Amino acid sequence: LATVLAVALLTFFFMVFGESLQKNAIALLPTRQRQKLTVGILQSIEHEISRYVFTISLINALVGLLFAGLLHWLLGVALQEALLWGTIVAVLNFAPYVGPLIGILLMLVMGFVTWDEVGPSLLPSAIYLVLHTIEGQIVTPIVLGRRMRLSPLVLVLALMLFGWLWGIVGLLLAVPLLVCIKLVLAKIDGLEGWARLLE
Repeated sequence: LATVLAVALLTFFFMVFGESLQKNAIALLPTRQRQKLTVGILQSIEHEISRYVFTISLINALVGLLFAGLLHWLLGVALQEALLWGTIVAVLNFAPYVGPLIGILLMLVMGFVTWDEVGPSLLPSAIYLVLHTIEGQIVTPIVLGRRMRLSPLVLVLALMLFGWLWGIVGLLLAVPLLVCIKLVLAKIDGLEGWARLLE
């Protein structure tokens, strides 16, 4: 809870004071050419991170809608209730690994509350597990790899590395940090080859 609050406060202060901080930091650079290069890098990072957030939001919304549809049509859950569970799945999917784990536990509880028999009670969590596995291991790395021009292999390795270093926060920041590193490498003379390596 403290970490979530710290992230929310930090995000708020960056939104309020980030632009003036950025202008003051750029003004410290000695030459006009370096200032121009830095502004270009920052604008590229802003554009790519926006694309990343949009792509992840779209993927999560589709996973939530697909899950709601499967609950409604395969298991006969009422449409409003299925859409509620689909929304919960979409929101939880923003937190890698932990969100889907909580989602599977919630679907187990929902299944055992809704049905008396063990088989049908396990179906919602099984459907969610299959959907999440396909999305997390196949769809997201391929879509992000193409859209962000990053190698799916490098993407998975970055998730593993940052997750190992910083846990949940590292998993959330892995792709944006990788995009930032690639953009900086692409803009600096002599390091363009390293940026192409990440593609």
